[in-house]
Amino acid sequence: MEVRPYYHPTTTAIIDDSPDFLANIGLNLDPSLAYRVFESPLTALAALGSVHANAAGPERFFTLYEGREQPSFDHHVIDLNIARIYREVFNDKRFHRFSVVVVDYDMPEMDGLELCRRISQSPARKVLLTGKADEKIAVQAFNEGIIDRYIPKQDPNLTSVLREAISDMQTVYFANVERMMEGALAIGPLHFLRDPFFAELFRKLSADLNIVEYYLCSSPEAMLMIDAEGASTKLLVCNDAMMQLHYQVAFDNAAPPELLDALSKGSVVPYFWRSRGLYTPQYASSWKDYVFPSSECNGLQRYRYALAEEPHGLVLPPICTFQDHLKRIDEDSGSRHSA
Repeated sequence: MEVRPYYHPTTTAIIDDSPDFLANIGLNLDPSLAYRVFESPLTALAALGSVHANAAGPERFFTLYEGREQPSFDHHVIDLNIARIYREVFNDKRFHRFSVVVVDYDMPEMDGLELCRRISQSPARKVLLTGKADEKIAVQAFNEGIIDRYIPKQDPNLTSVLREAISDMQTVYFANVERMMEGALAIGPLHFLRDPFFAELFRKLSADLNIVEYYLCSSPEAMLMIDAEGASTKLLVCNDAMMQLHYQVAFDNAAPPELLDALSKGSVVPYFWRSRGLYTPQYASSWKDYVFPSSECNGLQRYRYALAEEPHGLVLPPICTFQDHLKRIDEDSGSRHSA
């Protein structure tokens, strides 16, 4: 288990030429799931192409590092821009991305397998619904990598199986999108992302706060966590080495003794956002407004963490919340999640 550098809800496309089937599925899916249904595979293809044409992959977080004094033609130095991860929260189209496509095999305009072939370059995971006579075809398509899963349509537990499949495929979608970042994020102060003990703590905090999306921040290291209504919390994280750095910088800047004592004991986690996370003399009289009582997580390392609700320095302009997204789907379609 690990903590992704970012996560937000996505949309599932469900494609079947039977309106009765789509209506029945819609009644039994999780009400917090964003999905659009399509009776026409051609209409679905147009929607999928439109969204994914404007949905850049993880390469948008990387640039060539140009700060070296002596650039080398033998190797490139790649720069991971964490600020771009955080700025995803301002992307009003982030929830529109299709992470899973569920498609019936037997349709008159185009069979489901052909549709999956046409979106083979899309990062969306493909789930094929099959009849009894189609399973051999589905197995071959799975082995060839055209689809990621197939589900017999006659399965008596189809709805629950489909719910589980969508959840699994959404997890795989983000794992694939973020694989490029794994190596870079395992180095330095962001190692908590790869700590299974911290990941379990993060899962619990997210559940307690009803978090639906989150984004990695830097200077200082934190996770910006947002619920469906747009309320924000920052999870501030420091390991022992970072706490020592905070203390040393504060000491060198003649910080108040009370602050130095709190930092040396690890009883607070600092959030000096005006100076990229570290103490400067500008906080001498107001430092208590920039520290939060800490809790401890003993994982592969020891971490001090704190939850800062709507913290100073985090002034989010109006953003598209997940509830906004669900309402817009309803308004655009005339009925819940349909298209």
